[in-house]
Amino acid sequence: MGRPTRLAAAWAAGALLAVAVPVAGAQAADTTPRIDLRVLVVDDGGPATEAIRAELDDAGTPYTNVALDDSGRPRIDDAFLSDTVDGRPRAKFQGVVLPNDNPFGANSPEMAALASYEKRFGIRQVDAYTYARPAVGLNTPQDSGYSGTLDGTSAQVTASGAAGPFGYLRKNVPFEDNDPGVNESWGYLSTPLDKQADGATYTSYLDAPIPGGTGRGSLIGQYTHDGRSELVVTFVYNQYQQQFRLVSRGMVEWLTQGVHLGASRNYFAVHVDDVFASDDRWDTKLKCTPGDVDCPGNPTPDHPALRMTAADAQYAKQWSQSHNLPLDLLYNGVGSEEYKADHGGAPDPLLNQLVADQKSFRWVNHTYTHAFLGCEQNTTVVPWTCQTDFFGKVKWVGGPVINGQINDNLNWGARQGFTLDRDELVTGEHSGLRMTPQQPDDNPNLAPVLAMNGVRWIGSDTSRERQQRPIGAALTVPRYPMNVFYNAGTAAEETDEYNWLYAKKADGGSGTCENSKVTTCLKSPLDVKTGFGSYIVPLESRIALSHVLANDPRPHFMHQSNLSEERIGYTVLEKTLADYAGLYADSTPIVNLRMRDIGTELSKRSAWKAAVASGITGYRIGSAVTVSAPAGVETTATLPEGTVQLKGATTIPFGTAYAGARSGWATPAAGQTQLSFTLPATATPAATPATAHAARVQDPAARPTIPQGVTRPVPYGPGPGARR
Repeated sequence: MGRPTRLAAAWAAGALLAVAVPVAGAQAADTTPRIDLRVLVVDDGGPATEAIRAELDDAGTPYTNVALDDSGRPRIDDAFLSDTVDGRPRAKFQGVVLPNDNPFGANSPEMAALASYEKRFGIRQVDAYTYARPAVGLNTPQDSGYSGTLDGTSAQVTASGAAGPFGYLRKNVPFEDNDPGVNESWGYLSTPLDKQADGATYTSYLDAPIPGGTGRGSLIGQYTHDGRSELVVTFVYNQYQQQFRLVSRGMVEWLTQGVHLGASRNYFAVHVDDVFASDDRWDTKLKCTPGDVDCPGNPTPDHPALRMTAADAQYAKQWSQSHNLPLDLLYNGVGSEEYKADHGGAPDPLLNQLVADQKSFRWVNHTYTHAFLGCEQNTTVVPWTCQTDFFGKVKWVGGPVINGQINDNLNWGARQGFTLDRDELVTGEHSGLRMTPQQPDDNPNLAPVLAMNGVRWIGSDTSRERQQRPIGAALTVPRYPMNVFYNAGTAAEETDEYNWLYAKKADGGSGTCENSKVTTCLKSPLDVKTGFGSYIVPLESRIALSHVLANDPRPHFMHQSNLSEERIGYTVLEKTLADYAGLYADSTPIVNLRMRDIGTELSKRSAWKAAVASGITGYRIGSAVTVSAPAGVETTATLPEGTVQLKGATTIPFGTAYAGARSGWATPAAGQTQLSFTLPATATPAATPATAHAARVQDPAARPTIPQGVTRPVPYGPGPGARR
């Protein structure tokens, strides 16, 4: 039996969906309950429930949030939780998230109503962060465990966790320790009770060694008791921490029993800008880049510009193939023509090599000369400003210039035989788009030219604009700048510039960081010989990996200079990929999309998010799942392996395999207004007769508190050296 089948069978065995028992010989009505595909989140305002809400938001999973501190909030009672639709009992929520195992207090009628509801319909409950104690099937930490900081802890998925909701992980779940001077995570390691209450069981899914002891303590486990199941989490986290990102998928899959709207994948795409062009080099003495408007002098033979060679191109192909990560090359054709002119008309070796290997890459138009396509710049001042006419109006780069930059590059690429998508474009420095503070508006000439040329997707900079937005008929594709500077070809140059940007004035830096709201200063300057490998690479790869683990398809970008000379860009990419491979099982590969597909994914998510906000209908009755969404909006879902979609009179497999499930986008068949899915038999929860009595409520005597030091990591933005 394969892992996905074992997973579905294990979850089915633990479910408690209620159905009426028909009388022998009688024709009984089908009273299989309807379970609405919506999660209930009872929110105490803490980071743990906020993190789970963020996970549901990112995936597009509908939920209802009840804030405990809201005096006008609804009371949680039988009427709030369930009713009857078309003669069939309906559970309004498929799962319940609580801040702990009982946030309402002892003998609360709201907790009693929830317990009864969960038992009646087989609904599961996640305790986002709770204290380890017998009420949740665990010994107290004082008896046989540990309570305190978990920074740097290496937790492991247990055999039960791997066979159940966390089978998509490689088993290792490291807890972050980014700053030794700050307690970043806190929790309780405890062992299950030797003797559980009658009929109760505790199954640990994630554990770690107990400091000072010989055993292992649970951090996440399933506590089944009184006809209910709780996922007990005994460590606190926030939505940005890696340990949460690793287990969040499993928490949602366990909660929803593998059937829910919304989907999550791990994406990583890398754009390489300025291919064929040359990038000016950082001067370690001048502390600036000759050729830039804010740096005296021009590039010299002692500090030549950075440009890939034919050997660099060969290496890029080999690296891409060996790491199974296609690279997107964003090219400026003029760079090759300038090389020929500078070498007496001799052929360009870089061009020849990339033409020979062109099918190994994806090609994107980056304009012919990398010209600035926004306002006409006044570069006699630093920072530059937009030029204005006699009436004080901004002077804009004209439409014919923009059109020439787009088409000259396309025509040049076509002559080389490159396979190009005309609908993709990234302008030099993302110019033409608004760029605060100097240019708060888009160039009004940009959108018409994009439409005229059929450009549907235009690259933007996430450090300026994180969200996708329209530029006329086109949509932006926000890209993450990697803090591997465009003007650095060696580790020493990168580190020297890094020190200048992020060190205090007293330490020889520019001091810019001392008044910054988006970054922090280095505690001390990095050693230029070792700082790149010991500090910059771990930090930048961790930032990139955080995007990968956040269900975020936005691409990252660096520059061709980073793939030349010492090829320092690969070092960051390799660590990102290696760290990922050490965390995720083969069933959960990195998804690598080209630019137009990323733009399409973001666009679909935006439409789905709006549909969820306006109200959609999704529910499950036994093995049948039905979803109604506004016309023209694609539905996203995650369902068990073996699920099929009914399309007219036929069925087709739903979605694609990922992380032990099936997920993807779906639309109804022509003439249908609803989506209909049939789940495999192994995913149909076991049925038990309905019971009317209320479940016993455990006494939450030791309610957990949130330790100090659990905060969002300091946002980290690119410095001026991260050319856009």
